[in-house]
Amino acid sequence: MSDAQTNSFIAFLPEGILLLGILALFGVTLGTNRVGAARHVSVATAIALALACAATFKAEAVLFDGAYRVDAFSQWLKLVFALGYLGCVVIGNHLKDIRADIRPEYFFLLATSVMGFVLLAGSVDLITLVVALELSSFPLFLLIAMRREAKGRRSQMESAIKYMMFGIAASGIMLFGMGYLYGLTGTTSLPLLVERLQPVMHTPLAITGVILTMAAFFYKLAVFPFHFWTPDVYQGASNETTAIIASLPKVAAVLLLLRFAGAATPEAQTLAVMLAILAIGSMFFGNLLALAQTDFKRLLGFSAIAHAGYTLLGLVALEEAGFTASLYYVTGYLFMILACFTVITRVSRDGANLPISALAGLHKRSPLLAATLLAGVFSLAGMPPFVGFMGKFSLLTAALQQGFLWLVLLAVLNTVIAVYYYLRVVHAAFFTEPSGDADTSPIHLDPAARVLCLLLIAVIIGLGTVPGLFLDTIADSLSSIFPPS
Repeated sequence: MSDAQTNSFIAFLPEGILLLGILALFGVTLGTNRVGAARHVSVATAIALALACAATFKAEAVLFDGAYRVDAFSQWLKLVFALGYLGCVVIGNHLKDIRADIRPEYFFLLATSVMGFVLLAGSVDLITLVVALELSSFPLFLLIAMRREAKGRRSQMESAIKYMMFGIAASGIMLFGMGYLYGLTGTTSLPLLVERLQPVMHTPLAITGVILTMAAFFYKLAVFPFHFWTPDVYQGASNETTAIIASLPKVAAVLLLLRFAGAATPEAQTLAVMLAILAIGSMFFGNLLALAQTDFKRLLGFSAIAHAGYTLLGLVALEEAGFTASLYYVTGYLFMILACFTVITRVSRDGANLPISALAGLHKRSPLLAATLLAGVFSLAGMPPFVGFMGKFSLLTAALQQGFLWLVLLAVLNTVIAVYYYLRVVHAAFFTEPSGDADTSPIHLDPAARVLCLLLIAVIIGLGTVPGLFLDTIADSLSSIFPPS
């Protein structure tokens, strides 16, 4: 084997390990009563994937005739996906609301979806990007529908259909936009496509093509007006499935948006204004409707729409500082939302949806879960010293530097609105006594859940108090998605 082949093999190690894990899980699904084996294989695969990403962090290679690239940008994103995958597996340790006979298939489909996300990180061709995007999406359609039916409840089927139909529509719009971009540039290679788009980015056809292409990514991120599926799917899917949908696709959406936004410059005011309008719509719609929610998952669904608006603030800047802030924020958001769903899955009885009132007395029932909830919710609200504060600060700074003072003021107003409904959650967990018929028994956590809670708290605080290293890593890696000047 030549040195080039050896380097390519090492660079592709994370994908290879994940593929082996998927094959192992497929073998497990062929047996019966193999839930424990599927869970153990999933945990082992997630840990091995994270270790492989760390070991190959500085690897570089171009594979599959230039359609797939391993570089600093893709490698740290794969590490984020690996850590998110591990968190989702631990959160789904019990799968209370999934039938026991199909739980092995649940872990198999989850791993398959993660493979799609990992491949998205390295896809630098329109064809591989579409394939990876669909690979990440289709298993999620099935995971939503796998929730156990309860008496008088079939909301999971409605949620799965909504998620699938909106996804298909968004993908169709995306493919239409990609057709425009291919016609303009004559290539499916993303780096070459971005380079050829820059001189003509001011033209209506180029702007239309980029906006239509971004449609599928707006859908993944739950950006207004591609948000309609979000609260219903959050409420209708099982708690564990919602944790997946609320975390991993958000990171994937931002990385894809950045690959296409790199074709524009700060002078491309048409695209910037369009992104600003979407950001405003998302922030106000999500935050105002979240004020009226009593179901915790549904509240997080509307909150996700608002956070999609915050994330777009970095894209509005159309320069590397803003892109860096968006990636930093969405990565922090992944850990914030996993913290919230760790609490939901442990507090909920038999996997049922969790009303905010059910959090009453949580600080007595499980101090560790209460601390995890506090870190996650305060970070979502943008309070220091958590990552949500530094993330919002970075986004607002990037937008302000490009002259979007009005947008920054509206974002600050929305942050103030959001504090109210996040404090309702904290008030319920720490300052409200349970009602007479509420469960007040202590919540016992397994060792894996304890470790996950401690790690999530540490990461949320660590990314917020020492952001420099992470921001520098993102900034250094972003050079790979821009054409040479």
